[in-house]
Amino acid sequence: MNLCDYDTIRALLGRHGFHFSKSMGQNFLIDPTVPRRIAESSGADGTCGVVEIGPGIGPLTAELAKRAGKVTAIELDRSLLPVLAETMAEYPNVEIVPGDALKLDLAALAAEKLPGLTPMVCANLPYNITTPILTKLAETPCIQSVTVMIQREVAQRVCAAPGDPDCGAFSLLMQYRMETELLFDVPKECFLPAPKVTSSVIRCVRRQRPAVEVEDEAFFLRVIRGAFLLRRKTLVNSLASALPEYGKDGIRAAIAAAGLPETIRGERLGLEEYARLTAALAETR
Repeated sequence: MNLCDYDTIRALLGRHGFHFSKSMGQNFLIDPTVPRRIAESSGADGTCGVVEIGPGIGPLTAELAKRAGKVTAIELDRSLLPVLAETMAEYPNVEIVPGDALKLDLAALAAEKLPGLTPMVCANLPYNITTPILTKLAETPCIQSVTVMIQREVAQRVCAAPGDPDCGAFSLLMQYRMETELLFDVPKECFLPAPKVTSSVIRCVRRQRPAVEVEDEAFFLRVIRGAFLLRRKTLVNSLASALPEYGKDGIRAAIAAAGLPETIRGERLGLEEYARLTAALAETR
């Protein structure tokens, strides 16, 4: 069954009485080269267990099943379960798990469903959960890589370098734990129904250790978020709002101790500078 063929999709969905849900961000691929390319980019092979989030009718699931040891696909929309039962019938290494990926314990899921395999994530992510699910995946240590199709503007943010206009707290929080790479764009014409935005595929590979060493990771991440709280303001002003217990004078002193100019903005700093700044702030605490 060609799961990217327009007529096949219409007939399949008609048999099961399925209707698209805007609230779930459902857009099905109609270009067969895209799921194949995403699966290839993931690097999945027989040693890997893939967690897929939002399989839809299964075109990417099928491509992953041809490569991976096992695919566990999490689907929130229960009306798609009978559709997937039909389209995935020929793949014994595919298991569909009903549920919400944002609420599931993904580490426990991987341990239960993918024993002995290297866990990775590969998915055409629903647009409405992109940022929270990427954050959750980055914070789940057992997930070794994440290859996903998302909105292009979010993909650019994830992969943006310090000083780039797209770089923000989310960029740095992802890059702290993962090596990120923007792979290729996917035009909106490749979907049914067509979304309003262009999509991009990114690959994030877990670092063996975080990009920088810090004494207090929670505080380090709080400093990064605080630096972008007032993005158009200087680092001093933004951190003064985020960390009021330090006061502007304390923050100025820490910025100077970290070897940074007082007038710098948070968007100019990379992870190493934030590590120095966090250490300097800890000294004044």
